[in-house]
Amino acid sequence: MLKTRNLVILLVVLFILSFFLQSNYFVIKPGKVENLNDIIGVENVGDQKEEGAFYLVTVAQQPANIFLFLNSFIDPSMDLIPRWRVFPPHMDPEEYNEIMRQWMIDSQHLSKVIALERSGFHIPIKSDGIMVVDLMEDSPALNILEPGDIIKKIDGEEVFMAEELVQKVQGKPIGSKVSLTFEREGETFTEDFFTGSHAEDEERSVLGIYVRSLDWEPELPVDITIETGDIAGPSAGFMFVLEIMNQLSEEDLSGGKKISGTGTINMEKEIGSIGGVKQKIKAAERIGVDIFFVPQDNMEEARRAARNIKLVKVRSLDDVLHYLNYQLDSSINRQIEGSFSPFKLWEVSVSQSASHS
Repeated sequence: MLKTRNLVILLVVLFILSFFLQSNYFVIKPGKVENLNDIIGVENVGDQKEEGAFYLVTVAQQPANIFLFLNSFIDPSMDLIPRWRVFPPHMDPEEYNEIMRQWMIDSQHLSKVIALERSGFHIPIKSDGIMVVDLMEDSPALNILEPGDIIKKIDGEEVFMAEELVQKVQGKPIGSKVSLTFEREGETFTEDFFTGSHAEDEERSVLGIYVRSLDWEPELPVDITIETGDIAGPSAGFMFVLEIMNQLSEEDLSGGKKISGTGTINMEKEIGSIGGVKQKIKAAERIGVDIFFVPQDNMEEARRAARNIKLVKVRSLDDVLHYLNYQLDSSINRQIEGSFSPFKLWEVSVSQSASHS
């Protein structure tokens, strides 16, 4: 009888603990890896003889249970994070997921524009602006911006999509002045704000607003399809660019290598930092990726995570193309040469025996 009662108590405790974990914590772990040639299709481009490939890597996240909770302390590729770091406390998860899906659409549109412009096309862009969805409780824009406001300019320059606005803000030092021009009920306003620090990264500037693009769409001269399924977020942007350029090229830009990477990309072709770089590197290593492009702000974390993969730190698309053009395989120089900036590339080879903190 006593054993039965103890067993019941244990089960009740485990149930309560599991409910608490699922309600308050998420587990982040390596996700799937996809050959981008299977995801992206360019009109009138036939099958290409490719010895290498470009890969999309993802991060998987799910509510924690007791087993995932315990495993997160054993498996170094997993992270246990509080729910508020995944979904803002005052925002419905579905609403947040919709923002992430829209950011994926934005990154697809932008990658098409950049790849085609790099190939010599002029791509007109139409956009209705960037809508404010919500504001954080400590946002510097609180009581000035409102949900539904349409942002048109930052510091006097037009912006077309949400990720572009985010990157421009994050590119400023904390405490910097930011001027936003926005529309509300048919009127136009311009207000100045001072950036605060990001909750997860105190060295990153934020305005504490959630935004999404409104009907941002390029007018393309050639049809390009990108089928990502349930993958959301903007962090595959520059890898999309590489695959589109690869399909437009007569040569294999991968130089026969298995290449992956991560990072957002903006209209200035700057590559921005992302989350989950540790998990993405682990996913890439599992399928034997040779080279992984890392945004410069993620390089320290990437070094700690890597075991058997070559890391290349990049700041812009020019950095990436410079590496592919001059350091990967000289036989493809004619296909991607251009007015590259003479950036120094930081390449790190990591062996299985390297020590990691």
